[in-house]
Amino acid sequence: MSHASRFVPALAATGVLVLAGCGSSAVHLNPAPDADNPDCARAMVAMPEELAGMVQRETTAQATTAWGDPAEVIVTCGVQVQEPVSDPCASVNGVDWILKPTDSAEAKNTEAKGTWAATTYGRSPNLQITFNADKVSSSSLLIDLNSAVAQLPQVKKCQNVDDTLSL
Repeated sequence: MSHASRFVPALAATGVLVLAGCGSSAVHLNPAPDADNPDCARAMVAMPEELAGMVQRETTAQATTAWGDPAEVIVTCGVQVQEPVSDPCASVNGVDWILKPTDSAEAKNTEAKGTWAATTYGRSPNLQITFNADKVSSSSLLIDLNSAVAQLPQVKKCQNVDDTLSL
């Protein structure tokens, strides 16, 4: 093998390493008001590296994470829930969620038309998942993130209107 022919494979290998380092940039997000809550740290550490076939990405804000390129799922811990809540509340494997379509700044990062927000209800602190419903099933998403969200202490549960009426 000539000197030149040995150089080409070495150069090709170096090029692969250089290209491998040119992955996705960090997703630019803002932290939630209670992002520095220690319980958010526990939940964020428990987040899966892969979700719905998408790889977890680095973000620029504390207590946030994202999956997909472009980001199809964004998680923000430390969000506030304004009460009373009039949006539908659903319980999935013991975690209560408020589900609604959104046009928030985080939703715009998903570059999707069918963007929804699922916000925990009755957790301290609360966590919000903003996701592209055209690309990710909400039911599987909430189930896949259940163990991470369960790190946040539950302080109350969703109630049906019938449960609040006294006869």
